[in-house]
Formats: sequence, C-alpha cells, structure tokens
Amino acid sequence: MKRILFLCTRNACRSQMAEGWARSIIGTRFEVASAGSEPASVNPHAIEVMAEVGIDISAHRSKSVEDFRDVQIDHVYTLCGDAADRCPLWSGAATVQHRGFDDPPELARLERTPEGVLQHYRRVRDEIGDWVKTLSKELVSHG
Repeated sequence: MKRILFLCTRNACRSQMAEGWARSIIGTRFEVASAGSEPASVNPHAIEVMAEVGIDISAHRSKSVEDFRDVQIDHVYTLCGDAADRCPLWSGAATVQHRGFDDPPELARLERTPEGVLQHYRRVRDEIGDWVKTLSKELVSHG
C-alpha cells in the first residue's frame, strides 16, 4: 500500500485536517499520515470543525517529521502557506509537492467571538477538503 504524508510546521491544524480528509476518502487504499517540524498539540478548533463534517480527528496526535525519516513515503504534500521559510523539507519521496493554505490560528488571532474564530477554520477546512478530494481522484487513477 502506498504511503501519503502531509507536512506542516506544527502538525496541529492544516496537516491534521488533510490527514483526516484523506483517511475518510482513500484511507482503505493508501496509508495516510501527517507530521511537522515543530509538533504541537492538535488544535481543538481543527478538531471541532472537522467533526462538523463528520470526520473525527480527536484521537490524532501531532507527530514529528523525524518519526518518518526511515519510512518509505510515496507522496509528500507540504501545506504551509509560508513553505519556503518554515514548512518541513523532505527528500526521498516519489513525489513532493507544495499546496499552501492559510494558517487558521493566524487568521483568527484578532477575532473576538468563537464564531468569528471558527469561520477561518471552516474556510480552510473546506479548501483543504476540496483539494484532498481532487488529489484523491488523481492518486487513485494513477495507482
């Protein structure tokens, strides 16, 4: 089974969302994981907005990119909006591609209401979901 790894700096939000989407869509055909260069706790707002679309990431844990250095990974996707500066680097995968997404915690930092905060997480969740759905079709069609 081919392996997919989503990378982001903290492995707390965007990469966790992507992992959740991919597991729900193609998790029976691919091994899916996520990691970061500076792992932190999975963001509770990410957990909340993913649950809104029926995807439970509450049991996910943030993992270090180092946890995967000795694992053969077939496809790596970096998701940081600032990938050139901060997103983890990866070598050795069959494909390494970047698809940057805005950082929900950064977008939401000036919001004063819970709903205001969650609107940013929902937008990025939906953008990641749309991308993963398209990506999944491509991956399945190419084996």
